[in-house]
Amino acid sequence: MKFSANLGFLWADLPLPQAIHAAKAAGFDAVECHWPFDVPPADVRAALQETGLTMLGLNTRRGDLDRGENGLAALPGREADARAAIDEALEYAVATDTQAVHVMAGFSGGPRAHRTFCDNLTYACEKAAANGITILIEPLNHYDAPGYFLTTAAQAAAIIHELGHSNLKLMFDCYHLQIMGGDLTRQFEKHLAIIGHIQFASVPDRGTPDHGELDYAHVFTAIDTLGWGLALGAEYKPKGATDTTLGWMKTLKHS
Repeated sequence: MKFSANLGFLWADLPLPQAIHAAKAAGFDAVECHWPFDVPPADVRAALQETGLTMLGLNTRRGDLDRGENGLAALPGREADARAAIDEALEYAVATDTQAVHVMAGFSGGPRAHRTFCDNLTYACEKAAANGITILIEPLNHYDAPGYFLTTAAQAAAIIHELGHSNLKLMFDCYHLQIMGGDLTRQFEKHLAIIGHIQFASVPDRGTPDHGELDYAHVFTAIDTLGWGLALGAEYKPKGATDTTLGWMKTLKHS
């Protein structure tokens, strides 16, 4: 198995370029991040070139954090802000050779939110296609993100099929999808053709993947058997220094 370090959680105490070097030293095969926009893209690009790692993905901005926003793309009336966030993320992705952008939906619901999300995703996909960038949408669970527009793989799949953009894919986050219904290996097989990236963490505490209610040795073997060859994103919250939490890699890398 190949693993990507999500630097939104891992080595979050380090500046992003240093975190990229730490991920390389720890044996990760790639990296990804959440919101890197305060770091000059040239600094990130340099760290990626120095380590030989690829940045797999980054997120669009969440919006107004003081108002509790967690994405803009499904918010009717906020189309201009949503598209500005998409433009910013795509520009950063191009500058750092990042492969995918996760367009965050936000807290919303109903037919207008669905239409708004679809329109903004079409905008994102058309702009991203010129640079070969994948647009990802990610269901979030209703405990961590109550009221979030996108909550299940089935809902995401319906949107992807409705829009028909070849560069629109599902972010298959095992942590969120286990909480929202489980049956992960069957879900993975069902949606394999539209999955663009996989992330993981233990359930229910979002910690290292060597404990909790999911047997990741089984999950990763099933994913591998179905032909997935890309790096899996370690998006867990380390308890303590990241370097002290990496024992799982020795076991699961060869599961």
